[in-house]
Amino acid sequence: MGDQNPKIDAYTPFIMLSKDDKPICRAQCLNPPGKLPGRWRLQKIVPKTELQFLDHLSYLFLCPAPECSRDQKEWVRFLKYLQKNNMVAIAKLEFWTFYILPPNEDSHTSHVRVAYQMEKICHNSNVQRHKQSVVDIMIDTGEAGIVQPLANKTFITGSLGSPDQMVKESTCRKEASIPMRASEDNFTFDLKLSPAVGDHLACESSIETCSRTKPSVLKKDGLLEKNYVKTDPSYLQTLGQAHSGWIFGAIAELVDNSMDAKSSKLEISIEVIFFKQAGRNIPMLSVIDDGHGMTHQDVVRMTYFGHKQPNADDPGCIGRFGVGFKTGAMRLGRDALVLTQTAESRSIAFLSQSLNQGKDNLEIPIVSYYRKGQFMELDTSVQSEATAKYNLKAIKEFSPFNKYLIGEKAGFFRDKQTGTQIYIWNLDEWGSNYCLEWQNGLNGGSSFHQGDIYIRSRRIRSRPGQISQKVPLDYSLRSYLEVMFLVPRMKIYVQGSLVRSRPLAKSLNKTIVKTGTIMGKPVHLTLGRCQLEWEQINCGIFLYWHGRLIEAYKRVGSMIHNGDVGRGVIGVIDVTDLMDDGNGRVWVHNNKQGFQDCEPYARLEEWLGKVADEYWDTYFDSLQLGKGTVVCKPDQEWVQCNKCRKWRMLDSDFNTKSLPLDWFCYMEPFNGKCETPEAKVDRGVITVSTKRSGYDELKDDKYVKMEGKDEKEKEEEAEKRPLKRIKKGLPRACKKV
Repeated sequence: MGDQNPKIDAYTPFIMLSKDDKPICRAQCLNPPGKLPGRWRLQKIVPKTELQFLDHLSYLFLCPAPECSRDQKEWVRFLKYLQKNNMVAIAKLEFWTFYILPPNEDSHTSHVRVAYQMEKICHNSNVQRHKQSVVDIMIDTGEAGIVQPLANKTFITGSLGSPDQMVKESTCRKEASIPMRASEDNFTFDLKLSPAVGDHLACESSIETCSRTKPSVLKKDGLLEKNYVKTDPSYLQTLGQAHSGWIFGAIAELVDNSMDAKSSKLEISIEVIFFKQAGRNIPMLSVIDDGHGMTHQDVVRMTYFGHKQPNADDPGCIGRFGVGFKTGAMRLGRDALVLTQTAESRSIAFLSQSLNQGKDNLEIPIVSYYRKGQFMELDTSVQSEATAKYNLKAIKEFSPFNKYLIGEKAGFFRDKQTGTQIYIWNLDEWGSNYCLEWQNGLNGGSSFHQGDIYIRSRRIRSRPGQISQKVPLDYSLRSYLEVMFLVPRMKIYVQGSLVRSRPLAKSLNKTIVKTGTIMGKPVHLTLGRCQLEWEQINCGIFLYWHGRLIEAYKRVGSMIHNGDVGRGVIGVIDVTDLMDDGNGRVWVHNNKQGFQDCEPYARLEEWLGKVADEYWDTYFDSLQLGKGTVVCKPDQEWVQCNKCRKWRMLDSDFNTKSLPLDWFCYMEPFNGKCETPEAKVDRGVITVSTKRSGYDELKDDKYVKMEGKDEKEKEEEAEKRPLKRIKKGLPRACKKV
């Protein structure tokens, strides 16, 4: 089918084309097959050679209807790009898939040909229409009900009905001949009736194309049946069990999403609000960021119970499994509301156990708007007005959010600001109270008595060989967030006060960097002694993946068998590359609180144990371990600018306690500018800014070189090492004179 100049009808709809949330041009559809969405967002552009089925689809035509000269230029640039590279732009909407084809070489840009495929048909119906056959219903929809198939047979499965009247399934099964655009063919329809949800009647039919099926494949009644998954609402509670061992893991999932959204600021707090349905005040957890927000399609995808994992491991993205929001929110409470905004849209989603209690299938209300000037209008391209009205009614009935509170929270997005707000209530309980307890910080900017959120039980997580009962990271959210990221950038506030990040690798004494190779992949471990961990009788390795903490205080080597060995010694390592098999699979648990039992992890444990024991044997005698005899300061002091979030290195003898809470690059002792670049660090590598005392780079590589030697060479190396005196008996102070 070649391009031709179609005539413009009197009733031609306008469509706004956009790519990556940036408008291209307004266009006018010349021969619409029915009611079309008013906004087409182009998801991807692919070579035309990859889409061999386009010749079997129906076509419509778009001509430009620019509102300014800029739109006209963008329209021409867009079509010229498609024509030059022989590419097809794809826009996938809820009921349609559109393929914008490249113009022919001899054609101009006055119009463009678009192939389309209808995936779903949605229309309103009344009670009398329930008695009609499937063919009648399809014909009544107008041209939108005529489907151009990819092959000869098309099977349609849908739902139709009302609470007070249902039609038997057998009466709706009928074979009919439907006239197509150029020919006629027979089609088989299968319509399954079920009660509609809500106070309005609707019909949704999903159209699925397949090749001509032989009669032997069909059942006796001539129908091909498929099994689709139904989700019981109790599955929400099952999802929350992913973080049953540690509730802070659920909060970490929400923090990860904010980090992936490129947020610069994140606020976590618990406030008390009045819930009319409960008739009392209840606590509500809020997580608010200023990231890029989510479109309607992003929100729908977020509510999926998992999605296809990416083929490549994106180093800049923490989320991977598609279940983080569901597992995190349902562990923290029974109900969650999401309010998100982009530059062009706003959406509200409600994930609730209270709403779905007693129902047979899970319902997740979503309401979306699009920006029109300075206001937000209901986006009818993704939902009907009746659906939006029903969803808003459900949200107001089963949540503390009435129209005033929703408006107040939406007011946070002032001046076209983007971001996401998550509110969770009916929090998980501990006995007669809640699992979480919270306290607000004191005013005045003091570093003491800052606001925090605690786990009420104050329980310590179980670790092999651990004897300490003081691990604030296990029950204090502020302590956990201090070390959650390898290179902290995002400002995080807990109960209104800023969390002072504590990069572990930059706060150690007697620091060394060990390098090695595990299964052909390089690893870099930073080891040192921390005075704070010495006082709390803690030690172990902190393992990061994509710059995010997965395991903390992991004891390796002799630390497992002796509680005193390695006391105060902390290791920091990023295992992103090691925990990836190169084919898109990662050996990380979907709750991101541990690693799978795999060969790379087992070899990593063995290597960490050897390096940690070697470090302890080398520096044990030189460290003054007497209680109260010495305070080991970090080799270097670091401070983070509150504006650019860059880390600046200070002199080792500088008293960091004299620094204000809000420190900037122009202040003492740096006296510089935010434009001054920070030292670049390769991903997964911790650099040491100065040469450590007593540390020899050749000695650091000795263990790596030993791996490639045979037993005889290792014995010769061992003979050259100086012998160490083994201490026996009581200390001198305890011997009798």
